[in-house]
Parts: sequence; C-alpha cells; structure tokens
Amino acid sequence: MTNTLLLNFAIKRAGLTQKEVSRRLKLSDTGFYRKATNLTEFKASEIAALYDLLKLSSYEEQQRIFFADDVHLNESNTPLPESGGAEVPNTEAKP
Repeated sequence: MTNTLLLNFAIKRAGLTQKEVSRRLKLSDTGFYRKATNLTEFKASEIAALYDLLKLSSYEEQQRIFFADDVHLNESNTPLPESGGAEVPNTEAKP
C-alpha cells in the first residue's frame, strides 16, 4: 500500500503539487488521488516515474512510500501510519 502521508511529503519536498505530479504521470487529478489514497494501485511504470520525478534515490524511502505494510485506513479511507511504524516527518514550521 502507498503511505499517503510520506508520498505527500515527498511531493512537497520536490517543490511540486499533486496537480503537477498527476499531469506529469498523465493521470487525472481524481485518478492520482485514488492511487495515492489506496483506492486503486499505482502501476509499476507510474512508481518508476515517481522515483525520478520526486528524486527518490533511497531504496528504503521508496519502500516506505510505495510498499508500506504499516498503513491503516480511517473512517474516511485516508491512510494513517501505524504508531511505531515508519517515522512521520514533521512538516510544521518551527517558531
């Protein structure tokens, strides 16, 4: 399963938006959202393109984002990392 939180963090770190990423993958915004939130699966070719697009050169980071086994869904089908699983980056601004 895709770890949506880590994927969104990688998109922001790359200086992109989800809309830009979906366009570069030749997906509709809805299609990308469905894949990012595990309603459907990314194709292997899309994952490979995301590795390049988001500059994901670390094998460990690639695995944590696209092959997460510690992602759980809440009531709104939004993936949440399991406590004790992959570290969740702190994206809040520090004072």
